Amino acid sequence: MKSSTRAASPAGAAWAKEPAPVAIPRGLGKRFGDLRIRPKLILLHNLFFLSLACAVYFTLIPPFERRVAAARTIEISLITEIFSGDRPPARLPHIGEYRYTEGTAGQTGLGEEIQDWLDRNPGLVTTRDDVLYRKDPRTGLYRRLTLPTTVYDEVTDRARNTLFVVLALMYVFAVAVLELVIMPAYVYGPIRLMLDADRATREGERNSELIPPEYITDDEIGQIMQSRNETVQELRKQEDELGQALAHVEAQDRLASLGLLSASVAHEMNTPLAVLHGSVEKLLETPCDAHTRERLQRMLRVTQRLRTISEGLVDFARVRKVEMGRVALQPLIEEAWSLVSIDDKAGQVQFANAVTPDAVVVGNGDRLVQVFVNLLRNSLQSVAANGRIDVRCRRADREGNRWIAAVVEDDGPGIPKDVLPNLFDAFVSSRLDSQGTGLGLTVAAGIVQQHEGQIHASNRPSGGARLEVLLRSAD
Repeated sequence: MKSSTRAASPAGAAWAKEPAPVAIPRGLGKRFGDLRIRPKLILLHNLFFLSLACAVYFTLIPPFERRVAAARTIEISLITEIFSGDRPPARLPHIGEYRYTEGTAGQTGLGEEIQDWLDRNPGLVTTRDDVLYRKDPRTGLYRRLTLPTTVYDEVTDRARNTLFVVLALMYVFAVAVLELVIMPAYVYGPIRLMLDADRATREGERNSELIPPEYITDDEIGQIMQSRNETVQELRKQEDELGQALAHVEAQDRLASLGLLSASVAHEMNTPLAVLHGSVEKLLETPCDAHTRERLQRMLRVTQRLRTISEGLVDFARVRKVEMGRVALQPLIEEAWSLVSIDDKAGQVQFANAVTPDAVVVGNGDRLVQVFVNLLRNSLQSVAANGRIDVRCRRADREGNRWIAAVVEDDGPGIPKDVLPNLFDAFVSSRLDSQGTGLGLTVAAGIVQQHEGQIHASNRPSGGARLEVLLRSAD
């Protein structure tokens, strides 16, 4: 239900209605996101180091150990078989790249020093630069076995290549995890959220200028996001306060202008009203029939009412404090309707005053009659023939004070949506006041404000307008 009230509520900043473009961190991801940048980097560094160490160990060490163990087994087997002296060289297994020679010193290429040592120590083995020598004490022949380095060179090259591949794969894996998981979730995503929120702030989109709290973590970026939200909220609060202050100043300016106009109108009305009032009194002194006397008495009450209104307009212009007292709403509504019922249309409208007799407020009776005359007149002008106007009341407690709300409802077309927000501004005419000057509701709102009350306007769900006046209870 649309509504208009004289005291506008602050708009304030609002959370984004649309879902954010990044995923909400949950579980371990939320716990990781809450870490500060330094612990986060330390954790990532340790995880990368452990992953690298495991990858290097499990891809490099086991194959290297198996290769070396196999080569060692072959060497031990060859050395045992070659230097045991019970097999001819042609029958040695796994000879492969191991070069074996047996013969004289010249055939095996022995140096004098080695030959001399072998002659003095037959049956023993000596080594020189990966070459094994032995003299067979049975045959007197020299045996020579050259251990190849290609096996170990191959193992070393293979280990080196494997290490390069593992390091390259770990680098690619680390970059992929950072760019596809860590950075989008904890850096790029939050930055994009802040940029989108800043854009919304610049464009005045209050519904999406705040970052939702579920996207804010406890790290430094989250603190920046939280600080930004608090800054925007504080700025919006100050902006709303300035807007309310400006609206109050504008309202006071309008009331001042209205006061000047009211004083001028009242001044122009006083003289003809005095003449009219005196003429009606003179006519009442002359003999006349009962019907004419009743109409003259009504005219006298109306002119007296107009003079009271004129004096009220002068008081309104001078902003004089009115005298307050206990005012019963039920007879006051009846008096207001009796003044409105001068209009011939009032006889075609159903009017019901459901205000309870115990509804007593603090106020000035004449001023409050003027308020309800304007409200009832507007409703009367709005409804069609055979329409209905109802007045009722209810009690309310607000901010520790007791209030009574008088509600005027009709079954007319209601208040246009474009008029509703500014209904109580001066010179605003609508179907609700189509035959008026646009000042009736403004004057009524000003009087209610002088009573420290509130006036609200809205449309009924079933159709028609609802005007509610909130006044302090006298009980």
